[in-house]
Amino acid sequence: MTELPEKSLPPGRHELLKEHLMTEIRQTEAPAQSSGRGKWMRPGFAAAAVATAAAVTFVLLPSSDGGASAQPPTKEAVALLEDIALAAERAKVPHGIRDDQFVYVESRVGYTTHEEGKKAKLDPLHKREVWLSVDGLHTGLLREPDYGFADEEALKPEPLYEASTNYRNLETLPTDPDKMLKWLHRVSDGGESEDQNTFVQVGNLSFEGLMPPAQSAALYRAAARIPGVVVISDVVDAAGRHGVAVARVNDGERQELIFDKETKQFLGERVVAVQDLPDGQKKGELTGSSAVIERTVVDKPGQRP
Repeated sequence: MTELPEKSLPPGRHELLKEHLMTEIRQTEAPAQSSGRGKWMRPGFAAAAVATAAAVTFVLLPSSDGGASAQPPTKEAVALLEDIALAAERAKVPHGIRDDQFVYVESRVGYTTHEEGKKAKLDPLHKREVWLSVDGLHTGLLREPDYGFADEEALKPEPLYEASTNYRNLETLPTDPDKMLKWLHRVSDGGESEDQNTFVQVGNLSFEGLMPPAQSAALYRAAARIPGVVVISDVVDAAGRHGVAVARVNDGERQELIFDKETKQFLGERVVAVQDLPDGQKKGELTGSSAVIERTVVDKPGQRP
């Protein structure tokens, strides 16, 4: 089997690949065992994927959580996340969502390519579309032309687990911020930094999928409890839109979750090197970027709004 270059993947892709990985884990572990859950990959680091979606390997690198990341979230971050939570509570979702429907997300994404013996490089932005089953029991679809994965890939139903991000499971999540934070900690274990893993999970849930309003509000109020979270007042997403970001530094990179300055709607994500990195990327260089262009509910895979 030909090996593909390792890629640093956006949050939504991490979750989709983790869904496949969890299926493989369940085939070798007892159903009630939870030690394999949430082996979470931080944005900006490499994940190796084989051509078949059923077999996915994650490379988990050690993470440190000292320095600025060990500090409490700033007052500005707490205030901004409360404004984001209030906006999330007022957000409209399609009425009467059915189990046989699909959450459609169109985005623009750019990944970092890691090839042995070469400096890591940021690939050009490209279009990504995904159709995710509302109840997790119907076959969805991923379209991502001109990339290392299949241009079109069926997302087959898999056994559901606590961290499943289909809409029906998200409806069951806590609406209390403290309970939501405990859930985030529980499903994002893996690696050495619980706080960073949890922040990554917040980004994943924001990027690809559809969060019910009450759970979305709890998600951002939980994020306001994560140490090391700060505000960046002006950030540009992969679609060229200016926004404000809540951000966190870990292992030499800063993950930025970008929101519209007025509506507080999630726009996308950036990952930026804050120091020279071992793979050759320099301080200040972009190591990942994404932008959500469309998010809605449709009746079948392949259907666009």
